[in-house]
Amino acid sequence: MSFPQHILTVSILAVLSHNAFADTVEDAPPLATIRVQAHPLQPNAADFAVADHLLEQKDLTTKSASLGDALGAEVGVQSNAFGAGTSRPVIRGQEGARVKVLQNAAENIDVSTLSPDHAVTVDPLLAQKIEIIQGPSTLLYGAGTVGGVVNVTDSKIPTQMPEQGTEGNVALRYNTGSDEKLASAGVTVGLGEQVALRVEGLTRKANDYIATDYLHEGEPERRVANTFVEGQTVNVGVSWIHERGFTGLSYSNRQDQYGLPGHNHEYESCHAHGTNLHCGEHDPDHDEEQEHEQHAHETGPWIDLKSERYDVRTELNDPFAGFKKLRAQASYTDYQHDEIEQDLISTRFKNKGYDARLELLHQPLGVWEGVIGAQYGQQKLTLTGEEAFLAPNTTKKWSLFALEHAQFNEVHVELAARAEQQQIDVDDASQKDVDATAYSFSSAANWQFAPNYKLSLVASHQQRLPLAQELYANGVHFASNSYELGNDRLSKEQSNNLELGFHFDNERLDYHLHVYHNWFDDYIYAQTLDREQDFRLVQYTQDSARFYGAEAEIAYQLSPMYKVSLWGDYVRGKIDDENAPCVPAARIGTKVKADFGDGFSATTEYTHVLQQDQITSYETQTPSHHVFNVGMAYTAPYSSAGDYQLFLNANNLFDEQVYQHTSFLSTIPQVGRNFSVGVNFSF
Repeated sequence: MSFPQHILTVSILAVLSHNAFADTVEDAPPLATIRVQAHPLQPNAADFAVADHLLEQKDLTTKSASLGDALGAEVGVQSNAFGAGTSRPVIRGQEGARVKVLQNAAENIDVSTLSPDHAVTVDPLLAQKIEIIQGPSTLLYGAGTVGGVVNVTDSKIPTQMPEQGTEGNVALRYNTGSDEKLASAGVTVGLGEQVALRVEGLTRKANDYIATDYLHEGEPERRVANTFVEGQTVNVGVSWIHERGFTGLSYSNRQDQYGLPGHNHEYESCHAHGTNLHCGEHDPDHDEEQEHEQHAHETGPWIDLKSERYDVRTELNDPFAGFKKLRAQASYTDYQHDEIEQDLISTRFKNKGYDARLELLHQPLGVWEGVIGAQYGQQKLTLTGEEAFLAPNTTKKWSLFALEHAQFNEVHVELAARAEQQQIDVDDASQKDVDATAYSFSSAANWQFAPNYKLSLVASHQQRLPLAQELYANGVHFASNSYELGNDRLSKEQSNNLELGFHFDNERLDYHLHVYHNWFDDYIYAQTLDREQDFRLVQYTQDSARFYGAEAEIAYQLSPMYKVSLWGDYVRGKIDDENAPCVPAARIGTKVKADFGDGFSATTEYTHVLQQDQITSYETQTPSHHVFNVGMAYTAPYSSAGDYQLFLNANNLFDEQVYQHTSFLSTIPQVGRNFSVGVNFSF
C-alpha cells in the first residue's frame, strides 16, 4: 500500500477520535455482559475459560450471506471462500470436520465438508445469532472439533409469543462490487394466546464480482468470471407455547445457483495408475487447440442446489423429579445439488439425513450442575456422474455426552465427555464397511485470582472417526484440482490440546490473550503422491501433526461516544515437521466505534494481513495486503411499534488485491473496492 493511503487511514481514525478524551471516566457506560446462549446451562460468559464469540442479529445485518465470509473478521477466524457462492469458517487453522456447523444446535446436513465449492446451507442474514463455541462445551455437539463449533440460531420455530401479537423485520440492500440485490423479511404472528406462526424468507442475486487489477490467462479482466450468485430461502414454523415450555415444527426450502470460478478442463484426462498420475490423451487424433478454443467460449460450470428440511423441537421445564429441563429435537433433510456444464448435469450429489437429540439438565448434585444427553444421526450420500469419486454410502452415528460445572471459591471448573459409535456401510463390494468407537474428554479451569483478572486453562483429549470420503474416495475432483484416493485402513484421529488464557475486564477496559497448542496423533490429511503441473494425485493418510498459535484483543471505552480496539491472531501448522497446507496468514487490526447520539453511528476497521510464505511444496505464496472499511448508520423510530436503520458501508476502500491463503482459489483475488447501502425495518 502506498504512503498516501497510510496518511488517509491515520486521518480518518483521527477524525473519529476527535475530542475522545474530553469526557470523564465517570461518563462511560458499563459494558454489557455477553451470555453464550448455545450452552444448555446458559451460564455467564465469565464462567467460560475460552474466548467464545457471539454475533447478534444487529451485527449480522450488513455481513455476507455466506457463513465463512460473515465470520471471517472475528479474531481467530478466517474464510475459505470459493468464489462468492460459498465459504466455510476456518478457526485456528482448522476447517471441515474439525469445525462443526450447526443449525439451532442440530446437525446441518449438506455436503459442505466434502469440498470447498459446496455451500453451507445456513443463512447468516436470517439468524438471530451466531455463536463460535470452544472448550469443553464443544463435546455436547461433536468430537474431534478441535477448531470449535459454529451454531447458527434462527427464529423459524418461535420460542415465545410475540409482543403486541405481531413482530417482524424487513431488510433491503445493494452492493456495487457484484451488483448484489438482497432482500429478507420475517414476521411472527400470535394465533390466539398460545400458538405462534413464523414466516421468513430471503432472496439474493449478484453478478460476477469486480476485482482489482485482475489478470485471467494474461489478459486484464474487470470481473472474475463465474462468481455469480442467486438464491432463495423460505422458512415456515409454528409453535405451541405454554407456561412450562414450547413445542414447535418447521419447514425450510433453500435453492441456490452459483458459479464455480477457476475451473480448468486441462486436466480432464488425468487418472491414477497405482500411486502415479497419468494425464495423457486417450484419443491420438484429439486436437488440443480446437478443444481450448471451444472451451474458451463456454459458460463456466455452476451449481444448482436444492434443500428441504423439517425440524421438530420441544423444551419442557421441570419434566420430572431430579431434572430442571428437558430439550428434544429431530430433523430430516433432503439435500441435492447438480454440478452443471454446458446445460448438462455432469455430477449429482444427494444427501438424505436424520438427526435426533435429547438433553436433560439435572438438579444440582452438591456443587455440580450439568447436562446429560444422547444423539443419533444417519446420512445416506449418493454421487452420480463424471465426478462421482465416492461410492454410495450410509453413515450412522450414536452418541452419549455430558457436561458438568462447579464453582470452588474463585475457581470455576468444567468437565465434559462424549462417546461416539460410527458405522459406515459402503455400496461397493471391493471396499469394507467400518464400525468404530471414539471417546473424548475435556476440562477447563477459570481462576479469578484478583478483581477483574482471570487466568484460564483448557485441556482436552479428542478422538475423531474418519469420514466416508477419507475412507473410500476414488476419482477426480476438479474443485481441488486433484484425483482423490481414500484409505480404508485409517484409524481414528487423536489429539491432545492445551489452551492458556489471561483476561481483564472492567467498565472501561477489557483485554484477553490466548495461546494454544494442538498435538495430533494419526492426523488425517490428503498426502500428495504425484503431481502434473497444478493437478495432484492425493491419498488420505495419517501422520503426526501440531498446530499452535495465539490470539489477543484489547478494547478501551475512550468516552461514551468512542470505543477503540486492537487485535491480532497467528497460527502455525506442521504435519510430520513439514508445513501444513492452507494455514491462515497472521493478521493485526484495529477498530473504532463511534456513537454520535441522535441515532448516528460510525465504524472504521483496518486490518493488515501478513504475507504467507510458510507453505507446502505445491502451494503458492500469498502477498500481504491491507483492508480498510468504513461504515455509517442512522437509526430512528418510525412509529411507536418499530424503528428503521439506514446504513452505508465502504469496503476495501483502498481497492487492494486481497488473496485468501485458506482458499483453494488462493491465486484468484477477492472483491475489490465496493459499497453497500441498505435499510432495515423492525416492528
